[in-house]
Amino acid sequence: MSKWSRLPVACLILYFFSAVHVSAEQQLNERMAYYEKNERMTTLPWYYLAAVDQYERNIQAVRDDIPDKDGPAAIHFSRSFWAGKLNPAKKTTRPALISFFGGQGQDGDGDGKADPNDPDDVFYTMAHVLTKNGYTEKDIKKSLKSYYKKDETVNQVMTIAALYHRFDTIELDDHAFPLPLGHDFSYRSTWGDKRGWGGRRMHEGTDLFASYGVPVRATTYGIIEIKGWNEYGGWRVGIRDIHNVYHYFAHLSGFEKGIEEGMIVKPGTVVGYVGSSGYGKAGTSGKFPPHLHYGMYKYNGRHEWAFDPYPSLSHWEQAERQKEN
Repeated sequence: MSKWSRLPVACLILYFFSAVHVSAEQQLNERMAYYEKNERMTTLPWYYLAAVDQYERNIQAVRDDIPDKDGPAAIHFSRSFWAGKLNPAKKTTRPALISFFGGQGQDGDGDGKADPNDPDDVFYTMAHVLTKNGYTEKDIKKSLKSYYKKDETVNQVMTIAALYHRFDTIELDDHAFPLPLGHDFSYRSTWGDKRGWGGRRMHEGTDLFASYGVPVRATTYGIIEIKGWNEYGGWRVGIRDIHNVYHYFAHLSGFEKGIEEGMIVKPGTVVGYVGSSGYGKAGTSGKFPPHLHYGMYKYNGRHEWAFDPYPSLSHWEQAERQKEN
């Protein structure tokens, strides 16, 4: 009989999750070490490189055309970008040869080779891409637009960078349930339900029913991307997080004082209050019972689409209740 078979099931579960936690923490520490190393080498602030790396992790998880990359660097360069279109070398090669064929791969660790699978070379190359036009925020945005071609991508990367910079860490995965647990509320999965106002459409979110004035809280670390009126959602707030996810809070009765577009928030920050606004011109209210409509939208580098937030909401509620007990 092995030592593992003699342990209670609860102990085995605890050991497993502890090992997973340690492994995840080690991976984050390893990534951070690479970011800081490249900051020392290139003087590019670490959070820009970390933001691009996180963005690439986000899109490879939802794009079949981008290969997964294990290890501390998730950044993927096309072969033509790295080595040059006509370069016969398929993997590693000398920087001089890469340059001859118009490639942009760099040797970051001084071993005489530029390897797209070597984290040192990958991060060093991306640092050169980002600083192509200079080191100011405006310069970085210009370089990102030149590389990715999409304003949406530039905005997402800059959002991640701003959050990393503000909190001085890449560990920003905590969440909060959008309503304080001390208030009465109810919700169920309403994903895909039919909606008739404004034309036939499906319900892209979860409705959380509560009384007027119950505080509505940010569920994640993020930046307030939108605040204002929408004829469907009424008074609403939109928050963008580090995982390319847009969190949509609608039908509010009003906003918390001081909440503005561009503001950085963290889990639990009050952004507004439950209401019944929407389905009409600005100020329309009372066409349905008070509730919070909560939606989640994922950006994959090309498109943004809605997905069912109910599983996340249920998980966040349970996790928060366990912390209180």
